[in-house]
Amino acid sequence: MEWVTDLYAAQPFWIWLAIAALILAVEAAIGSEWLLWPAVAAGIVAVLTAIGLPLGLVGELIVFAILTILGTVFARRLVKRINPTESDINARESRLVGQKATVVQAFVGGQGRIFISGAEWAAELMDGASASPLAGDAVVVEDASGTRLKVRPV
Repeated sequence: MEWVTDLYAAQPFWIWLAIAALILAVEAAIGSEWLLWPAVAAGIVAVLTAIGLPLGLVGELIVFAILTILGTVFARRLVKRINPTESDINARESRLVGQKATVVQAFVGGQGRIFISGAEWAAELMDGASASPLAGDAVVVEDASGTRLKVRPV
């Protein structure tokens, strides 16, 4: 295990940058919004090591933990201010209800795909919708059921 400590001592910037990139990749894959703040914190620690701040591994871990906690608390408060009815920063789909979206894959048999809030989502038409929206049409999100959004044409 000595090689690990030698590697860290020689390249703390690259190790923290790799940690930030790995966490960010996982966040991009699952879209939880929870992992964004640890990724940012690891990136900031990488910058601090690059400018030569002599924190040492323990100091870097403490800075990482503090930045992660502060970022998460700040984001939670921001979400509550923007949407006071939403108590969980992680429940992104429920924040989409009432918003307009753009159809990216035409609805066939009541199923299609929409683009909203920077992401593509599976969607289904609400019961009683008369027309099937085509790509480029606007729809409004009426309900969120897991990872599937229920929409109606505008």
